[in-house]
Amino acid sequence: MYAWIWRKLPFGLWGKLTGSLVLTLTVGALLWYVIFPWATPLLPFDDVQVGTGTEQQGPNSVPGGGADLGPDEIPYNEHTNNPEPSAS
Repeated sequence: MYAWIWRKLPFGLWGKLTGSLVLTLTVGALLWYVIFPWATPLLPFDDVQVGTGTEQQGPNSVPGGGADLGPDEIPYNEHTNNPEPSAS
């Protein structure tokens, strides 16, 4: 199929390269601005449902409290998985 398109494009090598670029950009724009927006509501990617006890209760709902955390504090100890090296 690509060989057929290449043979049908006019104006020699530079015309074929330019025509190929224009065709590629046209197909890309058609997909990006027409086909994908049309198909987005039909796809299940935004239909995420998690339930039965795994829902978060609010912005400060972390295990073990965490209601007294400031805006830049993390709700866990970042050194737990990084023990000090031993002299072995």
